Amino acid sequence: MLAIVRFIIVVIYCILVCILGSIWCLFSPRNPRHVATFGHLFGRMHPLFGLRVETRYPAGADKFGNAIYIGNHQNNYDMITASNIVLPPTVTVGKKSLVWIPFFGQLYWLTGNLLIDRDNRAKAHSTIAQVVKQFKRRKISIWMFPEGTRSRGRGLLPFKTGAFHAAIAAGVPIIPVCVSNTNDKIKLNRWNNGLVIVEMLAPIDTSGYGKDQVRELSAHCRRVMEEKISQLNAEVAEREASAKAASKKEAS
Repeated sequence: MLAIVRFIIVVIYCILVCILGSIWCLFSPRNPRHVATFGHLFGRMHPLFGLRVETRYPAGADKFGNAIYIGNHQNNYDMITASNIVLPPTVTVGKKSLVWIPFFGQLYWLTGNLLIDRDNRAKAHSTIAQVVKQFKRRKISIWMFPEGTRSRGRGLLPFKTGAFHAAIAAGVPIIPVCVSNTNDKIKLNRWNNGLVIVEMLAPIDTSGYGKDQVRELSAHCRRVMEEKISQLNAEVAEREASAKAASKKEAS
């Protein structure tokens, strides 16, 4: 029953945000600041799923300037966890087919996100060039998921190199964003689904990397993220175990 109630509330909330958001964006279409605004609105749904989402920023995060943000892509719940930490003006890079999703697809395009055709390698490479062009023309940051697909409990997948090609070509840093594990964590019929930590790391300078060192940069960023995600998972497990023990002690 709880799952049904949650589903109904989430659907109504998302439709309202998408419709009203699309109307709002018509007054300043494709303004990149809209992405963080509506990302945070979707992020506000986390209590509906019985989650506590804790966000952590490094010192001076609001002054980092243009960058490419890279995050671990676990599942559809990223929309209510990772979205909480997005800083304006940041846009995302998503697959072209997203635009056909009713209500959401129209908002996704109107907020200024970039769309790529993943089934066409030539167009995908062209999109990287467009990403670089956007950096040079506008003061924006871009969020990408270098795994290229949802990991669904398989750990941090191998990284594709597009984000790192773009960062080196545009001369901007890479900023990793790590989300603790959400795979099999959320049970819609359970009131409390625990804690998720979303942490933004310090920028990784790309100025010392050349075009022939893209894979080296990719591997370095993956190691940094893998280590941090492991730390976050351990912290979440420890804090949830402590909370459970304290609750049992109070009950007795």
